[in-house]
Amino acid sequence: MNAMSLHRRRGFSLIELVIVVVIIGIIAAIAIPRMSRGAAGASDASLQSNLQSMRSAIDLFYTEHANTYPAVGTFSDQLTLFSDDSGTTSATKDTAYIFGPYIRVIPPQTVGAKKGKSGVAAADGVTVGWLYTALTGVIRANTTTETDARGVLYSAY
Repeated sequence: MNAMSLHRRRGFSLIELVIVVVIIGIIAAIAIPRMSRGAAGASDASLQSNLQSMRSAIDLFYTEHANTYPAVGTFSDQLTLFSDDSGTTSATKDTAYIFGPYIRVIPPQTVGAKKGKSGVAAADGVTVGWLYTALTGVIRANTTTETDARGVLYSAY
């Protein structure tokens, strides 16, 4: 063999390169939609986790405060600060304020038009990410018609 034939064998042919590019394209076409669904699924899981944390905090408050749920107007303080038997809050713990805090912060909404909002109220508002009913202790996402990938309303989580 001469030096010229050795040089030709070292490179890839145009057909080999085209085949590799096509294979990479097929892999990308399969992987990109799966990764996109993964991001949406992560938001859904985050919403479920945030709701579970807040529901657990509400239940613990209810148990420690003679079967009384946090009030709508003081919801954030009652769950994130120390409280006494009546639900009055304080930033510091002492002999009167022995309960709580039940959660560090009210988490922001992770889906829908209110994404990033962490306000809690009985009715919709600009900063309201969570809708709360003090009479029953029910908290849900402040979403209207938005659904997850399975078609389930976020407000039904």
